Amino acid sequence: ATFAGGCFWGIQLAFDREPGVLATCVGYTQGNNDTSTTTCTTFPTYSEVCSEETGHTEACLIAYDPLLVSYSRLAELMFDFIPDPTMLNRVGKDRGTQYRTGLYGHSNEQFKMAQIAFDRENRMWFGREVMTEVKHATVFWPAEEHHQCYLEKGGRYGRSQLSDKGCNDEIRCYG
Repeated sequence: ATFAGGCFWGIQLAFDREPGVLATCVGYTQGNNDTSTTTCTTFPTYSEVCSEETGHTEACLIAYDPLLVSYSRLAELMFDFIPDPTMLNRVGKDRGTQYRTGLYGHSNEQFKMAQIAFDRENRMWFGREVMTEVKHATVFWPAEEHHQCYLEKGGRYGRSQLSDKGCNDEIRCYG
């Protein structure tokens, strides 16, 4: 499953804390020239993605055990993490197309579940349109190593945050 929920550092930590999530990887997806069969060998870099010229969004690729956690629960977790999904290309303090939100299904079944999750979330905003994309997943490019588990390793302020399953501590991307 692939989800985009703004800055990938925070959403990765939220998913890592969820029982049933086996592994996560942050990276870039849904770029201008990406398809499910893209075979390019040039990975987009963080600075290229932040330039907004590649069309990629920051995202988190998730391996999970469907016997322990459902796709629907993962989609709910993503929407819980986003303060206001009616904002286009903005999550919290982060602004730009690389911070757009999205549910990207890797199969027709995941795509259908993503659409159901989107429709459920859209009803909760009473007439305000949820701006989250629902699309089939394209190629996923892993981000540079220093972005992986960034907040768990201390983030920009050197204060590591727990990724223990079931942890409910506040996720701090900015201090």
